[in-house]
Amino acid sequence: MKGTADHSPLGPDAVLEQALAWREAGKDVALATVVSTWGSAPRRPGAQLAVTREGEMAGSVSGGCVEGAVIAEAREIMASGEPRVLEFGVTNDEAWEVGLACGGTIEVYVERID
Repeated sequence: MKGTADHSPLGPDAVLEQALAWREAGKDVALATVVSTWGSAPRRPGAQLAVTREGEMAGSVSGGCVEGAVIAEAREIMASGEPRVLEFGVTNDEAWEVGLACGGTIEVYVERID
């Protein structure tokens, strides 16, 4: 799975189990969770993406639309330990750059898993 996104809507247990397995293997791990959506959104609140510093991924917060931007932020969060809420929407220039053109807005909470 390294270096590739799993865009299937894994259940939260599968994403959390993978995050725990990576953590138990000594890897730095961040967990991103969709906390709210407005309008048309590719994933519902509760959808999750786990990512390691090495680029391994499980789950999805947007079906691939903004995963790259979320992963970049997750790497910074793994280093700092400070969680953040990220917002992506069609009115946001960054959202167009990363591919969220579905007509909606999503908020994603990203935290380091210790």
